[in-house]
Amino acid sequence: MRCVLALVNEGARILGEGIAYHPVDIDVVHLDGYGFAATRGGPMFFADTLGLPEVVARIRSFAQGRHGWAWEPAPLPVELADAGRSFGQLNSL
Repeated sequence: MRCVLALVNEGARILGEGIAYHPVDIDVVHLDGYGFAATRGGPMFFADTLGLPEVVARIRSFAQGRHGWAWEPAPLPVELADAGRSFGQLNSL
């Protein structure tokens, strides 16, 4: 879980910085470039499946432990979770 949520958090930073335009762009890189299983989806799809409020809660819990400085949640999933939205909703923008 820690490994996948690290990918989700970094993917959210990439989206927030405008390096990637849509969450699905990040998922495609992981599926086609890094060999993630197509039947399970990429990290951004996984985050939506788990639910962004749960993703943010788990990342914050990791921030309370060892190397907590590396686990500060990216602003985007926090904003989306607070608004009741998902990464998938950003794919159509």
